[in-house]
Amino acid sequence: QVRLVESGGDSVQSVGSLRLSCVSSGYFYGDFCLGWFRQAPGKEREGVAVVDRAGTITYADSVKGRFTLSREYTKGTLYLQMNNLNPEDTAMYYCATRAPFYCRSGAPIGRDFEYTNWGQGLQVTVSS
Repeated sequence: QVRLVESGGDSVQSVGSLRLSCVSSGYFYGDFCLGWFRQAPGKEREGVAVVDRAGTITYADSVKGRFTLSREYTKGTLYLQMNNLNPEDTAMYYCATRAPFYCRSGAPIGRDFEYTNWGQGLQVTVSS
């Protein structure tokens, strides 16, 4: 059974930074594409960044140049370094594994239905 546990959410001021972590268990870490999503109040869940099996990373336009996704295979951990945060980044953040059918090299982030296992989510709040 795949299990994902996020940590690192907090409240920060604009232009601040946070690093989110997602520890995974229950599967061979390298077999999956992994992604970060977020959902702001009253909005649909949107993809933030995804990494495929080869390590290719794709970012949403809204976070390019500010967010960095990385993964540490030995620890089965996915990270999201978020810099220069602004109030529009306020949301619940989730990590998720992508279904193998959609886990293609260099594929766009895609929609949330392409992801099958989700963490519990954590809150990031950015104040101006």
